Amino acid sequence: MSATYLEKLNERQRRAVEHGIGGDGVTVGGPLLIIAGAGSGKTNTLAHRVAHLIVNGADPRRILLMTFSRRAAAEMSRRVERICAQVLGAGSGVMTDALAWAGTFHGIGARLLRIYAEQIGLNVDFTIHDREDSADLLNVVRHELGLSKTESRFPTKGTCLAIYSRAVNSQTPLNEVLRSWYPWVSGWEQQLKELFSGYVEAKQAQNVLDYDDLLLYWAQMVGDPSLADDIGNRFDHVLVDEYQDTNKLQSSVLLALKPGGRGLTVVGDDAQAIYSFRAATVRNILDFPDAFSPPADVITLDRNYRSTQTILAAANGVIELARERFTKNLWTDRQSAVRPKLLTVKDESDQANYIVEQVLANRESGMLLKQQAVLFRTSSHSGPLEVELTRRNIPFVKFGGLKFLDSAHVKDLLAVLRFAQNPRDRVAGFRLLQMLPGIGPQTAGKILDVIATDPEPLMALGEIPAPPKSGPDWASFIDLMLALRKSDSGWPAEIALARSWYEPHLERMHEDAETRRADLLQLEQIAAGYHNRERFLTELTLDPPDATSDQAGVPLLDEDYLVLSTIHSAKGQEWRSVFMLNVVDGCIPSDLSTGTSDDLEEERRLLYVGMTRAKDSLTLVVPQRFFTGGQHAQGNRHVYASRTRFIPATLLQFFETGTWPVAGREASERSAQQIRIDVAARMRTMWK
Repeated sequence: MSATYLEKLNERQRRAVEHGIGGDGVTVGGPLLIIAGAGSGKTNTLAHRVAHLIVNGADPRRILLMTFSRRAAAEMSRRVERICAQVLGAGSGVMTDALAWAGTFHGIGARLLRIYAEQIGLNVDFTIHDREDSADLLNVVRHELGLSKTESRFPTKGTCLAIYSRAVNSQTPLNEVLRSWYPWVSGWEQQLKELFSGYVEAKQAQNVLDYDDLLLYWAQMVGDPSLADDIGNRFDHVLVDEYQDTNKLQSSVLLALKPGGRGLTVVGDDAQAIYSFRAATVRNILDFPDAFSPPADVITLDRNYRSTQTILAAANGVIELARERFTKNLWTDRQSAVRPKLLTVKDESDQANYIVEQVLANRESGMLLKQQAVLFRTSSHSGPLEVELTRRNIPFVKFGGLKFLDSAHVKDLLAVLRFAQNPRDRVAGFRLLQMLPGIGPQTAGKILDVIATDPEPLMALGEIPAPPKSGPDWASFIDLMLALRKSDSGWPAEIALARSWYEPHLERMHEDAETRRADLLQLEQIAAGYHNRERFLTELTLDPPDATSDQAGVPLLDEDYLVLSTIHSAKGQEWRSVFMLNVVDGCIPSDLSTGTSDDLEEERRLLYVGMTRAKDSLTLVVPQRFFTGGQHAQGNRHVYASRTRFIPATLLQFFETGTWPVAGREASERSAQQIRIDVAARMRTMWK
């Protein structure tokens, strides 16, 4: 079969696509690591490799493709479908539709746990808690153990959950997690062990799993050799995207599925490993080749299709100073005489004014606002700029706002469905019961206690006398629960039934009910894309879409808008013009991330990721003075800073350096003439 569909790939991309694939699509070589530099066509290469497998006879039902978001998996599947259509024609749809095992680590884990539930002692009807629900359940246990009444303040539920999650995902003992990441909590180690033990028991009693359980249970499951073989034998090919962002738990799962590495392909870039705060470790990708014998083959994609050569020269210079990395220097055919700017300004006010001027100048020259982005290390860094943009009526969107599941009304409706799916889910039941008039926390708790031990909890719920002040709402609630239990109406009609019941409560509880109703209708439309209630609840919890209301940023959104984003949220994105705020020590690297050499190296990679988002123009802004809000014992204050240590004097050759605003001699002389009292001179003579 002619491989004309591979002709647009460059030589290294094609080697990565064809590596180890025989004519039958099943005969595969050993493990492969594709080091894909920024802008090197990583997604296109991985999609072509999956398509090449299918075109050459691989069974798409036996291909496991894992990405870090459901949207990424959907985009990858669409690309595979387009490539296969070029080669297979009308028959391509049947093949690509069968590519059913494409999704996130957590999503794939949830599916496998339901398949193997009986073999690992798990009730197949388990529901999944999102982070907020997990924190709420942890808080209930915290209260029951009396830890909320301690003389000295016990860590908050959010901190406790973060500690628990890091220990699980990094596979690190609790005392080490506390010492390295939460030293101010180390005095509570024994109480935290009791709390986490109680939390695990509560989850099991209520038949719920949290995000971390989806990986932890999967890892425990493949710890059994026979189950590991059975799951591993389901898949001839396992492909993993963004491998530099995996944690130890994910790596252990992967190596257990394919211990010999046969049919295993991982793609990533060690230079873009910036998620250690989520327990990801760059060691996974650095150590991958030597995890097998013989070592995995490594193919490096270093041709960049995004940025100009001058931008790449500066970015390469920054990352070349890294302590440990896979050697690669990005290159491109996109030549340019314009070097990135390294601009010094007086303070954050000047920084904001300069960026606004440049953004508007770019727009006047034909560059849309949405083709420009302002990036920053921490969300709070953009505050002065947001004020200036708002004052000048420049529309912008700031990445990192509320997610769909963070909206109270969406959580309410999902609680209805989750409680119907699993009546032992105490967090869902507690939220749902308190929507009813006359039912407070104490009454809700008593009701849940009564039904918890009954083999048919929803039937037991129907036999409970109506609480005194609940009125007719109790009867309609019971009718709804019994209808959802029977599932006579089918899916997705069940969510319409739940929404109809909830809407009167929505109007009673929220003044902006009409805006929130739009979210519920959107949720109903999303639900139509799933086969059943269980699959819908699982997928939506693991990868929620953005909310239509409660949008992040300023409500000045029109057809064109400037993008503001943290560097973490910008990963994988690109813009024609990129500005980076506060490129100074204390911000990049953050003064909170200079404790160890590993922390510093990740901060260096963060700067590199930000720089490589730019296609045509890159400006790094260095304010000499900036404001810190409450981070110090002295409270809010201005501090003086120097250029980031990641751009030493040896790298200045790659930048066009300058200051803003440029003051002329006349302005300087005029300023000097305006001085009426030379206070400095008086101070010098004061003690003589």
